[in-house]
Amino acid sequence: MRFLDDLSPGMKFESATEEITTERIKSFAAEFDPQIFHLDEDRAKDTFFGGLAASGWHTAALAMRMNVAGGLPIAGGIIGSGIDELRWPHPVRPGDMLAVDNEVVEVIPSASRPGTGRVRAQCRVLNQDGVVVMSFIATLVVRG
Repeated sequence: MRFLDDLSPGMKFESATEEITTERIKSFAAEFDPQIFHLDEDRAKDTFFGGLAASGWHTAALAMRMNVAGGLPIAGGIIGSGIDELRWPHPVRPGDMLAVDNEVVEVIPSASRPGTGRVRAQCRVLNQDGVVVMSFIATLVVRG
């Protein structure tokens, strides 16, 4: 686990991979994003996506879990204070294998709270072909 003083710009961390299944896509969508292109393979063929696609929010939730499981080893937990530039440039499909890669962009010690600071990290979720399916810049609160 890494503290603020252990982190510097350019450091990279990668999560383990996770397979996305049709059942998980539909289950998440049924509860949180019930749109036809997330729920029904046949009807999804006639939509913008041309087939079943995971919700972007499902991808975001998976990225969080993969980071907590080791993709972003921050001591004290991953405490977010903001997200910038969230993008979903490519759909996630059943059978995709996803991984998160993170790069520390900036480390900012706190002037008002000694022993803490902020870390900005570029996070990218990639599928098995190396295609970016989600990206964002996370601002995290990190202990010193």
